[in-house]
Parts: sequence; structure tokens; C-alpha cells
Amino acid sequence: MKRVLFFCFLISLNISFTYSQERFSLYPGKAPGSESWAWKEAESSSNGFNTRLVYNVVEPSITAYFPEKSKANGTSVIIAPGGAFHILSIDSEGIEVAKWLNQYGIAAFVLKYRLVHILSNDPVKELSAKMQDFNKLDVINAPVVELATQDGLKAMEYVRQHANTWGLNLQKIGFMGFSAGGTLTMSVLQTANDANRPNFVAPIYLYKKAVLGTQIPSHRTPIFIAAASDDNLGLAPHSVELYLEWLKAKQPAELHMYTKGGHGFGMRKMNTPSDHWTVDFEHWLRFHQYIP
Repeated sequence: MKRVLFFCFLISLNISFTYSQERFSLYPGKAPGSESWAWKEAESSSNGFNTRLVYNVVEPSITAYFPEKSKANGTSVIIAPGGAFHILSIDSEGIEVAKWLNQYGIAAFVLKYRLVHILSNDPVKELSAKMQDFNKLDVINAPVVELATQDGLKAMEYVRQHANTWGLNLQKIGFMGFSAGGTLTMSVLQTANDANRPNFVAPIYLYKKAVLGTQIPSHRTPIFIAAASDDNLGLAPHSVELYLEWLKAKQPAELHMYTKGGHGFGMRKMNTPSDHWTVDFEHWLRFHQYIP
């Protein structure tokens, strides 16, 4: 009986460490540029998007999800969830992605970056009203896109600084994001310096118009791009345009444009071709030797 109980204890111990996680603040005090922000971060589980959302992020952070030590291969990825710089789809475009990457030995860091202040307790309703005019939304978002980009760069610096402690390969630190997170991914890459530039990137159904910076890296930086042709926000051409720019720069580029999937498919399974983007991404990671 004692042996059975001990064995059960070992199993529970293994489960508890499968997705070990820890939150790290990106700044020692208030984040530069938003010192006057007095509101508090909040969550919404009952909303028009039918998913858990985080909004009103004031204190940027990364939450680390480490794989089992027996699987760890040294590759790491920072993940930026999307939400038009107003909300974060924290599960489907964040935590679930991190846990999926963990299965392949990749350490993942879910980024909470600063967002536009939501004034009500219904972030989806408030955002949906603004999304009727993308030009106005861009004007509202612009100052926060700059702050969020600084948060992304800071996250890259943080992971690089702690890479040896965490057993990470300094040459295999990637950055990926969804929708606005894809915008952030490219903004980080194209405004970075040698200390905080990702080694590879994966913008998924990005909004390209708001990307900061125009400088494509001169050294080899593989990119994985994915979106759906029926993107209901009309963002499919943004991914195609980015792919063509990468080709012109003679950078390693891969584009997957799925017939159906809409916008914001993330890790959701909808019986559409977009369900298979993770399979394609896994193959891409293996080809570039980010997975052994």
C-alpha cells in the first residue's frame, strides 16, 4: 500500500512540474511612459468573444512556462497574444500556445504588454465599437503600440539576460504573436538592436499597417507567417505583403494561407484548414533545427 501511495505521489509530482510557470515583471518600478496610469489589470470571462480576456494591463510581465527537463532543448519563444492593443486573448493565443510548445521541449514566455485603457467592464463591446473605423482605431492605438513595443523589447532583453540560468540557447530565442501580437512581433524585430533582436519570428494573422520600423534584419532571421484567406477583418493581404518583403530581402520565409479559419483562430479547433497551423509550425521548427 505504501508503495502505491508513493508511486501516486511521484505521478502527481511529475504532473505539477510538466507546465511549471513563474511570472516576472519587466520593470523594477512603474513602466516608463505610463507612470500616471492608475487603473488596474482586469479579466473578463463572460464576453462577446466567448473566451477569457485580460485588459487594462499596467504592469508588463512575462509568465514563463518551462518544459520537462528531460524534453528541454534550449529553444525558447516569447508569445504575444492579440486583441487590437485593447485586450489579450490570454488562453487561445497565449497559455495554450505555451503549453503546446512545452510538449516539444521549448520554453515559452507569455507576454502581457501595455494596452489601451478600457473604461467599462465590457471590453469586447467597447472594442467592437471602435473597430468600425480602423483609421480612428489606429490613432487611438498609436501611443500604446510604442509602449507595447518597448515591453516586447524588454522581454527579449530579460530572456537573453537569464538564458544561461534557464538553460536556454542564446541563438534560439524566438518571438511570435497573433493579430496585434503579430504587429508587436514585427515591431520588436524591426526596431531591435543586437541585444534584443529575436533569432526567429512567427507573426500569425498580423495587422501590418501598425508595425513600427521598416528595417528587415541583414543577418539570417527565419520567419513563419500564417493566416486565413477568409480573415473577416480583411487581414489576409497583410501576411502576403510581409512574405513578399521577406522574399525580396532574401530571408528564409514560409507562408501558410489557409482557405478557412477566419480571424483569431489561435489554438481553437474549428474543423477548418487553419486547425493544422500548429502541424506546419512544428515542421518549420524542425526544419530550422529549433526542435531536434
